[in-house]
Amino acid sequence: MTAVREAMESGAISRRMWFYANYHCNLECSYCLTESSPRAPRRQLDHRLMKSLTRQAADLGFEEVGVTGGETFLDLALPATLAEMSESVPVIVLTNGTLFVGDRLDRLAPMLGHEISMQISLDSADPDLNDMARGPENFAKVVDAIPRLIEAGHHVRVASTGQAPDDASQEALCVLHRSLGIPDEDHVVRPIVRRGRGATIDGSIPAGPDELFPELTITADGAFWSPFAPTVFNDQVDTDLLVSRTVDPLSLPVQRLIALAQGRPTGSDVANNIR
Repeated sequence: MTAVREAMESGAISRRMWFYANYHCNLECSYCLTESSPRAPRRQLDHRLMKSLTRQAADLGFEEVGVTGGETFLDLALPATLAEMSESVPVIVLTNGTLFVGDRLDRLAPMLGHEISMQISLDSADPDLNDMARGPENFAKVVDAIPRLIEAGHHVRVASTGQAPDDASQEALCVLHRSLGIPDEDHVVRPIVRRGRGATIDGSIPAGPDELFPELTITADGAFWSPFAPTVFNDQVDTDLLVSRTVDPLSLPVQRLIALAQGRPTGSDVANNIR
């Protein structure tokens, strides 16, 4: 068993690795970790690099790869790349779910038949509350898109940000996602973290190395501690949780992450439900 697999087996680091495919977005959410917007620098990862690092991740023992942004599907070539990546390990891709109209839905066809899950953001069963954070008509677009994606054959999950797991309004949200075809096991609830735009929001919670499980994350700026780590504040990338500027070969940032994680309590539980 390699040192990497031993670290995963012991719970020192996550079995999942992340990519920030891009940083630009068609939305401008109030709590966005990366200050993404239509005006944000793209800072896209090269697709060849993503595919190569995914193959390396599988060889090292990673069992899943996540892809986030920005809005990932602004890149029209991404579906084919995700399909190829999923030949190495299962893939989960995060999206705001607002783009899948017309031929944009058809462009997802390369993903069908592969181990790819789409995780869509939906924060409240109240359209006004949801759209207050995410933008006008976001709620209507998302609740329209989810059933159509499922009908087309895609595996869809829902992530809700800004609610505590025991929030009274969560039951209404659960009723909604069930009605859209999303079972409870495919619903993720998480708080707003004190990074990016969330740093100025009352009630956001700290998200440093003590709160974030070590989950290697690759971006155009290097390798980071967690997908909650390569954040942006006042147009500057936060580097407090930077692991390595070098990402290829992947073994180098993985070894660095393991070294940084040494001495922490082991286990796959995540403090404050940050995941």
